[in-house]
Amino acid sequence: MFSGIIMNVGEIVSYSETDSILSIKSSMQNVRLGDSISCSGVCLTIMRVKKKILEFNISSETKKKTNLTNFRVGERINLEKSLKVGDEINGHFVFGHVDGLSKVVSIKHLEDSVVLEFEVEKNIIKYLSPKCSIALDGISLTVNNISKSKFNVSIIPYTWENTSLKKVEKGDFLNTEVDMLARYVFKALKK
Repeated sequence: MFSGIIMNVGEIVSYSETDSILSIKSSMQNVRLGDSISCSGVCLTIMRVKKKILEFNISSETKKKTNLTNFRVGERINLEKSLKVGDEINGHFVFGHVDGLSKVVSIKHLEDSVVLEFEVEKNIIKYLSPKCSIALDGISLTVNNISKSKFNVSIIPYTWENTSLKKVEKGDFLNTEVDMLARYVFKALKK
């Protein structure tokens, strides 16, 4: 489990289609084999550590549901170590279980923030409400507005500069995880 507060941004070193292994250069300290790391919102397990390179297996399901295999060598990727009991939670509970992808449809630079608008499928939009939490590429954010198939979020300057978001362009797809509490409430009310 994670908080969606990005404290480290790594760099893609390689992705092997043959072995389905993603390699990421990172300055994270005290990582071990078997640790769970949120890699742009996807919970992955460290299978090998070589100096400052972390290696992860990518399953077929992860390839289908996420944007991880679309990254190119040299691109930045959001990283977060899993929470420990007693850690302060500044974002919201993020599980690293991606529900789908959100497509960037507009980027508006305002004086105090950047507003990103996304288009999503019904299986995601049905869980959203104004001011709910959402994880986009592993970042805990708050939904501003929602329409039939779109929603937007505001990004403060600190988050824009210290995550992979500043590389985002119109047409890009971001890993999306809806808030688990919203999912449970939706399911309970549906019954």
